Amino acid sequence: MPAEPLVSVQGLQKLYPLTAGLFKTTRSFIHAVDGVNFSIPAGESLGLVGESGSGKTTTGKLLVRLTDPTTGHMYMALNGGKVDISTLRGKELKVFRRHVQMIFQDPYESLNPRRTIFDTIAEPLEVQGIGDVVEREHRVAELLSMVGLAPPETFLFRFPHELSGGQRQRVAIARALIVEPTFVVADEPTSMLDVSIRTGIMNLMQELAARLGVTYLYITHDLAVARYMSNRLSVMYLGKIVEMGDTEELLRNPLHPYTKALLSAVPVPDPTLPRTEPDIKGSIAKPIDPIPRCRFFDRCPIAQKVCENSDHPPLVDKGAGHLAACYLV
Repeated sequence: MPAEPLVSVQGLQKLYPLTAGLFKTTRSFIHAVDGVNFSIPAGESLGLVGESGSGKTTTGKLLVRLTDPTTGHMYMALNGGKVDISTLRGKELKVFRRHVQMIFQDPYESLNPRRTIFDTIAEPLEVQGIGDVVEREHRVAELLSMVGLAPPETFLFRFPHELSGGQRQRVAIARALIVEPTFVVADEPTSMLDVSIRTGIMNLMQELAARLGVTYLYITHDLAVARYMSNRLSVMYLGKIVEMGDTEELLRNPLHPYTKALLSAVPVPDPTLPRTEPDIKGSIAKPIDPIPRCRFFDRCPIAQKVCENSDHPPLVDKGAGHLAACYLV
């Protein structure tokens, strides 16, 4: 029996208005996220992959309520009930933030250079009114050891510029987990790090997920990382999810032409192996007032009239929970 969803999203949309001048009427919108649906069972992880500009980070920010949706609903299992987090305000939103956190892409930008490591990690405890100073210091030291920064006494009162990139990202992970959240959005947490330390960070995140019962939305453009970190994959293009399924099934048997193009572009560590160019045209378009047809139409190698004359195809189960948004597969 499948696990109950911890997080579920229905018809999620985020539009950003474009204006021509200070007093001009808004006539155009950036469709950053446009009609997205998915769910994540408790204890599992969903990988969200796609090119830059596809709407991955905006989706993550919506789920942690760093930005508000234009329309749609986001539900989360909280305190034995199902809560529509898109409607939370004030104290309810503050309580919600104890259960949901985000790990940002760039540890050089996400840490305040004027605050010590202790101040950075303890701030969520202070905001939520958890413990006194002594208790917070003990909890921060405990978590520093847990993320591999030991002995913690040597890190507590240092500043971010005194740490390496990998150490800073471990601090960012500790900050996200200090309030013991049940759901974490990880926005490409290894993309700014040296290749030599990425595996260590990914192993750490998996170990902490198992130990603390954390569910991840893992955002990345790297399919190899997504395969390593995720139980299921969602492929996103121009604000739409175009394919979704079990990670191994989707990578072994991609259905959507965009997913096939992404896989064909993955580097292979063998210079003698013959490679073909990805079967895709041009680059990702601007998501400004997109034409009401398949978002991938202009770049698709198999596009036909039905794709041009119909709305964007819905996600349809093609068997065994493997979903694709394409009229021709």
